Amino acid sequence: MEPFKLTHNQYFSINDWETRFPGLIAGFTTKNGGKSTNAFSSLNVGFHVHDSTEKVYENRQILANLLDMPLTNWVGAEQTHYIHIQPITKAEKGKGASRYDQSFKQTDGFFTFDKNILLTLCFADCVPLYFIHPKSKAIAIAHAGWKGTIQGIGREMVQQFNKNGIHATELLVVIGPSICEKCYVVDDNVIDLVRNNLADVEKKPYTFIKEHEYLLDLKELNRQILLHSGVLKENIVKTQFCTSCHQEYFYSHRRDRGNTGRMMSFIGWKEEESV
Repeated sequence: MEPFKLTHNQYFSINDWETRFPGLIAGFTTKNGGKSTNAFSSLNVGFHVHDSTEKVYENRQILANLLDMPLTNWVGAEQTHYIHIQPITKAEKGKGASRYDQSFKQTDGFFTFDKNILLTLCFADCVPLYFIHPKSKAIAIAHAGWKGTIQGIGREMVQQFNKNGIHATELLVVIGPSICEKCYVVDDNVIDLVRNNLADVEKKPYTFIKEHEYLLDLKELNRQILLHSGVLKENIVKTQFCTSCHQEYFYSHRRDRGNTGRMMSFIGWKEEESV
């Protein structure tokens, strides 16, 4: 079943989670319904892509109003395609939400137990990973490009839960919109790293095209890493949305040749939830 449902012109929700867990907001923005122009038309939420800072702030404010979660409750990161996970408490609320230079440095994942905080990361083909532990209400998101995926950011996040007394078998994970295997061509160097990290899987998450070229399924690669980390197969749901194919909804770094905006993954609990 497709986990993402278009809730507003501006974003998709993880519908099943929001239904099952009252007070949770979780989703992925579209490129539509914002203030940016030209290559960034129109809901670019990335401060770092040379769009107007004022327009990006306005776009984030549009989303904050729709979600009923003020920017002062968001956190954002300077993403570097590695595997650092930043635990978040209420003391960090607002950091990186309105200004890029205040973002958490060299961070590609957030984890929290706290309510009334929105964890956010930016995307334009990489894989967003969403985590929830229903019993404790712990939540997390991760940014998994090919580098972060191969280095095991999914595994790193599972270990973050483990450090907090939460076993992998108790986690639910959603793998969000990203570039699909039909659109993502990589070379031998990337595939060699994939082979080294997943030597014992039955079905390889890549397909040979011709010499030095392969199609890589980043979403499936992350799923397999999560399975190897102890997450149960039935607890992982993978979207069918592709950021490159579904041009009506998403920016794509590959498709748009680098001159493009960013979508945002987000997850948080509203303070007033009653569970």
